[in-house]
Amino acid sequence: MNFNLLGAIGRAVLAFLQIAGRLLLFSIEGLSHCIRPPYFPRLVLRQMIEVGYYSIPVVSLTALFSGMVLCLQSYTGFSRFSAEASIPMVVVISLTRELGPVMAGLMVAGRVGAAMAAEIGTMRVSEQIDAMTTLSTNPIKYLIAPRLIAGILMLPFLVLLADIVGVFGGYLVGVYKLDFNAQNYITNTFEFLETLDVVSGLVKAAVFGFLIALMGCYHGFNSKGGAQGVGRATTNAVVSGAMLVLVSNYIITEAFFAK
Repeated sequence: MNFNLLGAIGRAVLAFLQIAGRLLLFSIEGLSHCIRPPYFPRLVLRQMIEVGYYSIPVVSLTALFSGMVLCLQSYTGFSRFSAEASIPMVVVISLTRELGPVMAGLMVAGRVGAAMAAEIGTMRVSEQIDAMTTLSTNPIKYLIAPRLIAGILMLPFLVLLADIVGVFGGYLVGVYKLDFNAQNYITNTFEFLETLDVVSGLVKAAVFGFLIALMGCYHGFNSKGGAQGVGRATTNAVVSGAMLVLVSNYIITEAFFAK
């Protein structure tokens, strides 16, 4: 029984290492094609529109209500200690450091990661990728690199938008529901905001964008088994992308703010 348990653990570890090795090689190859010619600017622009422009409504709506709820809940707790003046600081720091990047990353992982996996997975099971290889077109260069570039470039813009909209949502609740003075709220917001808070969020966004695009492309590119395989690849892309967003969020936060 003990040997069976050890064998199962060993197989699981070997399977994990095999998957991690494939993913590492896939990411290195994808990044290398991002910086090596030839380039496909029209494909990159198309993916930037898909990743960035079409994600604006869901990211903005999520950030708006996150900022509103954060302000409301902060007031509920801080009013017990007569510390209501600290609410603008909590809202802006929480949004720029954590909530803005993480919420935008999770929303994009659900929308863009799934779309990438489904599109590339459909091309894989319908043998379009094999046809590209037969026609001497590198599928990594043509399919993967533009999506990686778009993810890295557009996530910081989405996070910056989420920061602005989220702070505005907190301002709406603070001023029009909790009766804060509008000028004091704005003053306190900018007084406590530091450049490092925004920069750390934008660095997180670039990393999240790469990871989300990587997971969508990887699972779609390696999908098999027809429609069921595409559905499985889509699910795996969203789940793995969301998990990597949360894990990398802690690692980057530790790098920026650990003492």
